[in-house]
Amino acid sequence: MSGKHPAPTRDAHDTFCTTEGWTLARGAKGQPVTHHRTYELTLPDGRILRTRISKPVNGRTYGRSTWGHILRDQLEVSADEFWACVNDGTLPDRGHEAPQPPAEAVPLGVLMKLRSDVGLSDEEIAGMTKDQAVERLNVFFTTGA
Repeated sequence: MSGKHPAPTRDAHDTFCTTEGWTLARGAKGQPVTHHRTYELTLPDGRILRTRISKPVNGRTYGRSTWGHILRDQLEVSADEFWACVNDGTLPDRGHEAPQPPAEAVPLGVLMKLRSDVGLSDEEIAGMTKDQAVERLNVFFTTGA
């Protein structure tokens, strides 16, 4: 809509969604939504974005108001981010990935026993590896200390 970017089309909208890895939404019966091409993207913070492309997906352009709504409310990207994705495959920065638990997390049952039976605080347990936590619990059960 500006001289900086080409006119936004349904094809470009579809390319953006497929490049970023959006999935086709399913209806109540588990089938793809048919009245529009409807995509969903789960963000690292757990929110789910949803966008619709009217059929047929073709070179038809969007009006300025509709395009602004799509960018802002459905895709949550700037025009620059959109076109970088469409033209160069550069994915938008959606923030950090959700934190993953450590590979060797202290099992919940061990954690609860360390709290209730041994009397350790959450801070003390958080500073332990899985092996250290299991060893501490074994010491408690064998020596009572």
